[in-house]
Amino acid sequence: MTEQKTETALSSDPTEVRRQKLDQLRKTVGDVYPAHFHRTLTNAEFAEKYAGLEPDQESDDIVTVAGRVYSSRNSGMFMDIHDASGKIQIFSHKDTTPEEARALLPMIDLGDIIGVKGQVRRTKRGELTINAHEITMLTKTLLPMPEKYHGLADIELRYRKRHLDILTNEESKLRFQQRSKIVSGIRRFMEGEGFLEVETPMLQTVYGGATAEPFKTHHNTLKMDMYLRIAPELFLKRTLVSGLSDKVFEVNRNFRNEGVSTRHNPEFTMMECYWAYADYEDIMGLVERMFETLAVAIHGSSDVTYGDKTLSFKGPFKRVPMPDAVKEATGIDFLAIKTDEEARAAAKAAGFEVEKDWTWGECLAFIFEEKVEGTLIQPSHVTHFPKDISPFAKEVPGEPRLVERFETYCNAWEVGNAFSELNDPEEQRKRMVEQLEQAHSRGEKDKQLDDEFLDAIDQGMPPAGGLGIGVDRLIMLLTNAPSIRDVILFPARRNKAD
Repeated sequence: MTEQKTETALSSDPTEVRRQKLDQLRKTVGDVYPAHFHRTLTNAEFAEKYAGLEPDQESDDIVTVAGRVYSSRNSGMFMDIHDASGKIQIFSHKDTTPEEARALLPMIDLGDIIGVKGQVRRTKRGELTINAHEITMLTKTLLPMPEKYHGLADIELRYRKRHLDILTNEESKLRFQQRSKIVSGIRRFMEGEGFLEVETPMLQTVYGGATAEPFKTHHNTLKMDMYLRIAPELFLKRTLVSGLSDKVFEVNRNFRNEGVSTRHNPEFTMMECYWAYADYEDIMGLVERMFETLAVAIHGSSDVTYGDKTLSFKGPFKRVPMPDAVKEATGIDFLAIKTDEEARAAAKAAGFEVEKDWTWGECLAFIFEEKVEGTLIQPSHVTHFPKDISPFAKEVPGEPRLVERFETYCNAWEVGNAFSELNDPEEQRKRMVEQLEQAHSRGEKDKQLDDEFLDAIDQGMPPAGGLGIGVDRLIMLLTNAPSIRDVILFPARRNKAD
């Protein structure tokens, strides 16, 4: 786009030119930012209503529309205005448009928001058009628009000035519209499965439910430190204890004071749910149904293109126990290894660098991440995780070192994590105390035991399956986004001065 030249443009500075036009408009028009303007149709509704109008045919209808000026030709005789739903061509000519309205044209710049009232027609070339009878300035913009057809070339500027990115990039606009559809689709799916949506605290006095560094704040009135939640798990389980519903879920914002990458943002969205009288295999089926439902809703098919890959979200997904996957990839049979020392020795013999205090399960999980995770392109459930990295899951019958836990992988990313939830209060306390001692040994001095949660579990929690879905990563997969910052409207970033 280029700024159109007018006789009123006395300065070479585009912003100053606009301010000069604003001053003139205030003198000639009055209110340049009116509070009241009512359109009769959105641009999409306009296109649908008059789709049957033939080329070079007029309608007797008079309509009122509004939108931002994206292009201007022949000194404003032809303009395209866009609202969130699409564009309309506006035609202003002395034969159809009063002089009062045409006098406004030199004052209109690209990016201005205008209202138009006029008669509907389709041009000889087939373009739906409004012959302007009245033009109203609704918002005079003071900054030039970026070039429409190339948008913002600086990727960091796209994230910092998301409003401009969406204004000039149809792909970004569509992606965030799809994000909204996916999040609402998750809610509709869960409600259709009989789950009750609840809300749990984002400010917590004791953080827990996951292993992560929290954001810390302070409540002045209560004179106490608090934390932004890293997970809603412990509150949702307390809800399950209450008997409010046998199926509860929450679409929530979590906060983790850790690294930033193409798949990690300090603030992110999860869907977490708990299902009484179900186990992790029931949850696998729930995940498969959800993912397929969302893929079809967005793409009309369970097959989704991501980069150069075609991902099939048609269930059932591949299911593989973690020890089996590691054995197939490396030849190391962890189930035949009895001690932590033997596990570390086997890992070192295979060329892996492990810490001197790592347990059997930590060695198994590390080698899985190194050798297997990157191969899981199609949606897959990895089951039977080590117990010593899964403090809230039930043991696998006959193999006490493993638990009934799975993670769902796609495109080599973890997008879901689920357990057959531990509900033995004594075992739960034992594992949480062990986890707390490990955290303190690593220097996490703020970590505390959640006694209120343990008190609730003492009251009795039914057997249940639990699930957490990384909504942002799932949206990345469903919208072909290369970075998590492409699916978060306003992602975390450094200060501009940095």
